[in-house]
Amino acid sequence: MKLIYATDIHGDFEKVKSLLFETVADVYIIAGDLIDIPFYNMAASIRYHELQSYFNGLRRKMGAEHMLIEDFVDELLEDPQIAEEVEEKGTRYQQLTIRARRVMQQKYKVLKDIFFSKQTSSIYCLPGNYDMDLKFTSLHDNDLHLHWFVEDGLKISGYGGADVWTAGIPERYIVKYQAGKGADEKNNEMYRFFRAVKPDIIVTHQPAWGIHDKASYAGPVGSPSLRTYCDSNPVMLCLSGHAHHAWGVQAVGGTLYLNPSNFGEVTQVNGEVFEGGFFHQIEIEDRQVRKIILRKVSGEKIYDVADYYPENGAWVEEIIDRERRRALKDRRNCDTEVEKYSHIPEIELFNEIKKFFRSFQTAETEYRIDVMEEVAHLLDDRIQGHIAMDVMGSVNMGVSQQSSDIDFVLYLRCEHDCFDGVGKCPHLIKAREMIRDVLPDTYEFQILDCINLSLVEKSIQEKNYECSATQRFVAYRSMCRPINYRVIAPIEDMLNQDMLFRKELEGSVQSYLKIFSSSSPHMMSLKKYEARLGAIGIKLPESIRTKIRQHINGEGG
Repeated sequence: MKLIYATDIHGDFEKVKSLLFETVADVYIIAGDLIDIPFYNMAASIRYHELQSYFNGLRRKMGAEHMLIEDFVDELLEDPQIAEEVEEKGTRYQQLTIRARRVMQQKYKVLKDIFFSKQTSSIYCLPGNYDMDLKFTSLHDNDLHLHWFVEDGLKISGYGGADVWTAGIPERYIVKYQAGKGADEKNNEMYRFFRAVKPDIIVTHQPAWGIHDKASYAGPVGSPSLRTYCDSNPVMLCLSGHAHHAWGVQAVGGTLYLNPSNFGEVTQVNGEVFEGGFFHQIEIEDRQVRKIILRKVSGEKIYDVADYYPENGAWVEEIIDRERRRALKDRRNCDTEVEKYSHIPEIELFNEIKKFFRSFQTAETEYRIDVMEEVAHLLDDRIQGHIAMDVMGSVNMGVSQQSSDIDFVLYLRCEHDCFDGVGKCPHLIKAREMIRDVLPDTYEFQILDCINLSLVEKSIQEKNYECSATQRFVAYRSMCRPINYRVIAPIEDMLNQDMLFRKELEGSVQSYLKIFSSSSPHMMSLKKYEARLGAIGIKLPESIRTKIRQHINGEGG
């Protein structure tokens, strides 16, 4: 079973969409905090926070801390002797609270719609201290809080919320956290729930005491009862979040504790915004965790940051992407510092069409991506410099069927420049034979091009605008879907250091679009993809039809 875990979303739903579209897993767990503010604009949120702070102070002054702020305001407004200013503020607070509930429910509906696009996998979510109790939202069927589900024979259960009140969120609607430091195991709701369910995998927003629980602003924030339960029971995995700085993989006793850090953007205590995007991919086989990958979403790209695997009784970290790993450790941004750019019109147009089709991605597409990732993994140690691919055709567009071929560009490191044609390169011939050996016989494949990554790397360093391999690399990377991206990522990072250089190279796309379009062939395929959507009742909007006509006619956006 392949499980993907992300936490602390903070309303960054575009990242969630990229995560679901660009990865393949059997189970996704998207844990709190799912939203950030209970309004659509910051001005309303600030106004609500100001009113909430006012009534919180008044509540404390009147010795009514035992009451929810919303109940306290309701009671105040029933007093005929209430001051006019307090009445005005209280009425406004009531109105904003009702509005907050409506907006929060709308946001969860948006997230549910994003989940619905990934019908090939199980998706579970957990509320955090920024969230409503999900049983009152569109996400009630995905809710892990006080629920459990079985996947591949493993019982997954969760407990949401945190032992903290988050100012700016209506107290009336948040998850009631009944597992705090003041509750012993006998009277602790979370402890009693886990003891009754006996889960193999536990998901909580608040971490266990002493493990991934050091908050930068408040010291340890972990749950003693969660730690006690895991220490005393056979728990395979404990997945948590909340403490963004305290990320990592840690084995204690028989339990493996994971916190990938925040997935959505967060504002840090110094006022700076940290980009986030981190999640864990967990591979489980025979009730054992075999491997964990710390990965990062940036735009529509997925970077592998570090691998974790057991060796001689301990978990070992192997850093894949040193720059992104260092940036996470230092709590600084890495990818948002890269200059943003727009592709040339031809590429932008194609990518808009591709994005639409991928919204209806088939299970066969995801299965093929998984198979090709496994092929690359099997060949990693057998091919010098490793192997990567950019898939084209139906897999790239997300509409593969069982009868579809697999068309791709192959990336290798080679000492030869292959000036005599890619078909005569001995490394390519050898790679093709090995791919045929490990790829299931049911799949027909075609290698449409082969790129020597050593040559591309050299030409980027030398700023060689005339290198044909680099021109093709740029075109494919702008339009295709990568397999084993960790091999390509360092080179594309080099390329992105000089956007003017990349933009100039993208100008060659008019020439290489013919190679790209030869996929099956491409123009006829677009009509075929449209027919496949039509078969499931999806009609292309006229705006997409127009873009397809422009693309076929070789026009820009």
